[in-house]
Amino acid sequence: MTTDEKHVETRQEAKLFFSRFLLEWYHIQKRDLPWRRHRNPYYIWISEIMLQQTRVDTVIPYFNRFIERFPTVEALADAPEEEVLKCWEGLGYYSRARNLQHAAKQVKENYGGQVPDDRDAVFGLKGVGPYTAGAILSIAFNRPEPAVDGNVMRVLSRYFLIEDDIAKGPTRVKMEKLAAELIPEGEAGSFNQALMELGALICTPKSPRCLPCPVMEHCAARLAGCEASLPVKTKAKPPRPEERLAALVEGRGEHAGRVLIRQRPASGLLARMWELPHWPAPPAEPGGGGGALLPEAAALDRLRRSMSQAGIHARPEEHWMAAEHTFSHIVWTLQVYRCREEAVLPLAAESRAVYLAAPAGRGDSAPAADADAAQAAAQPQAAALQADEQPALFDSGDAAADAADSGALRWINREDMANYAFPNVFLKLLNSYFEQ
Repeated sequence: MTTDEKHVETRQEAKLFFSRFLLEWYHIQKRDLPWRRHRNPYYIWISEIMLQQTRVDTVIPYFNRFIERFPTVEALADAPEEEVLKCWEGLGYYSRARNLQHAAKQVKENYGGQVPDDRDAVFGLKGVGPYTAGAILSIAFNRPEPAVDGNVMRVLSRYFLIEDDIAKGPTRVKMEKLAAELIPEGEAGSFNQALMELGALICTPKSPRCLPCPVMEHCAARLAGCEASLPVKTKAKPPRPEERLAALVEGRGEHAGRVLIRQRPASGLLARMWELPHWPAPPAEPGGGGGALLPEAAALDRLRRSMSQAGIHARPEEHWMAAEHTFSHIVWTLQVYRCREEAVLPLAAESRAVYLAAPAGRGDSAPAADADAAQAAAQPQAAALQADEQPALFDSGDAAADAADSGALRWINREDMANYAFPNVFLKLLNSYFEQ
């Protein structure tokens, strides 16, 4: 037998060993997770979308609430987007929720509300990539499809001593081919979940727990003493820091006890979600460091002018607190200032109508008569404004889009928060304020 033939035989033995002992371990040690208690493809699909970028312990209560509120594909497809986002509130990466609902509508319209078990059909669903498709097909339908995510690539990199960069596309393709070869006949669902479980519990990113690992004996990286240095992965570009000034506008008179929120545009970052109004901050003093307070006079002046340009009549009074929100490409450091509502001066028709909206309730606007009266009162000034003079609530970098899609404003109290979906940072800020 040649050296190459011996290598092939050894590798084949390692594959068989891996598949057999991993499955045995999983059937004994697997966690009791709510989506593992059935083979409902809709529930499995929801769990896989939620688990992207999110820890299992965090997902469990969200999953249970979500399937209680939207128990079927049709229920999710027919729900108002605002309700879906509210149910997702706090999980982050909100495009996942929007894509999930879009895909539910596809399933309702094209497949009678039944999640398809056809590979091409599953791949055609909005927001479903190779990993999610493989997970749905294998776990729900026991199809021999690989489901390769970061956990799986880490396990395979170590066990087979693969030193290719897992951040590159060709490496993922290689891993998917290898994972498909490892699936025992008739055990696709259990095997893929076992791989994920091993990566989550034993073969962790740092300090892998090799001693209790069921496949330790043939792990090539452990035998070579390099398990801690694998997998090889190119570091992603760090998110850029961005300082912003946020206005916590406290109402007075008929708005007493309420604060002002605005809705983001219908597309783009955090689309259609609600937040405290905020804008880019002026440059910080040299040497201030990330998160440093800006010169107070400059910050208050910038905030005052930003609110005025957006049709918000309020006076900045004092710095309240700082908060941070991290995206994949941006880190917002929010300096939040308490502001006091001032008398409303004439505004453009649409801005005045939403600004004078009755206190929030189930997301309803002001009564029609009030809105009509506000619009009539503001007509002369609205006619005088040119398109490029309209107050912009947002600064996406696309002035035309911003002018066409400035968000609604609402006065809310603590109880009203249940009717609006907020990014986690604003949810925490508002809860902190109302708990004072």
